[in-house]
Amino acid sequence: MKLIDARPILRQVEHIKFKDLYTDDDLLNIIVAKGNTGKLLERIIGLPAGNSLQDFEDGELKTNKARADGSPMETMFISQISSRVDELLNQVEFIDSWIYKKIKKLIYVPVVKESSNPYDWYFLPHYYIDISENTFLFNQLRVDFKNICNKMINDIENIDGQIHTSSGTYIQIRTKDAKPYNPIFSNKYKKFISNKNFAFYFKKEFMGFIKSIN
Repeated sequence: MKLIDARPILRQVEHIKFKDLYTDDDLLNIIVAKGNTGKLLERIIGLPAGNSLQDFEDGELKTNKARADGSPMETMFISQISSRVDELLNQVEFIDSWIYKKIKKLIYVPVVKESSNPYDWYFLPHYYIDISENTFLFNQLRVDFKNICNKMINDIENIDGQIHTSSGTYIQIRTKDAKPYNPIFSNKYKKFISNKNFAFYFKKEFMGFIKSIN
């Protein structure tokens, strides 16, 4: 399934309260795990379950908590890093990284969650994002990515042997884990470089920028 196939479906569910989209069981699962919001949207779209790098043949689907005016309320998860950490520590170029392959083309759907009751939540109009080479967004993300990789290396080699939260203008890495924690082992350094898993996130500034240009 391609991104273009999902866009008409997404337009049909805009501003419809979740109580009119989902069953009680669905909404109970949303409360238990907030990641289920995206999974339920995938079900509406008709995306098959799978473990591929991208949700669609040609891109990725992302949902994120937002206010009614579309402004983001939190950062947006991109991908965990544990299995690819040495690519970062060996300073893979952004354009060659799995992160760029994953986010090169995106559909981003803000989800209004101002109420504590998921029956009142709803999807806003989606954004189609094409991060092509040599665009402003590509160039800024490339700088962010390089700075994050450099800080990871510096923290390991010159600070305390561990990686820490590292941020650029639009993306960052920080911890994403639950007990029992999953420390990250680096083959490059032949040791554990964190006591928890880490992940890439879009910062709220990224969603704010997308909103501002649309």
